[in-house]
Amino acid sequence: MAKKPADNVIAVNRKARFDYFIEETIEAGLCLEGWEVKSLRAGKAQITETYVHVKNGEAWLIGAHITPLISSSTHIKPDPTRTRKLLLHRRELDRLVGAVERKGYTLVALDLHWSKGKAKLNLGLAKGKKQHDKRSAQKDQDWQRQKARILKNT
Repeated sequence: MAKKPADNVIAVNRKARFDYFIEETIEAGLCLEGWEVKSLRAGKAQITETYVHVKNGEAWLIGAHITPLISSSTHIKPDPTRTRKLLLHRRELDRLVGAVERKGYTLVALDLHWSKGKAKLNLGLAKGKKQHDKRSAQKDQDWQRQKARILKNT
């Protein structure tokens, strides 16, 4: 997975990698309104409690919070937590539906970023972690941090 420059990232869901094993990542577009795009440009988005629901052959982003700007949303009544449609190719959607319904995977939002001037969402096809998996991942992370400190000081 290629790293993106930090200025392209709008919001990151760090909790997703802690709570789930990410098997695969998919990039999806978003159906947004004008005020939402302006808010995203200002960096006013939060996707920590977000999940993706597949219904009637369409994928929907639920729980994303985009805070409206005061200046850009004067003539409409914005809903910051509205359900937003995800734009995916039919083949991708069919494969995701199969994984979610038959294999017991979950679709999790990983990060929201800009790609060629358009807002994109990285989705993760994920399996849930058990408590002992989380503890071992935390232990590995602490050891890597400690090892880096030791090597830096020597």
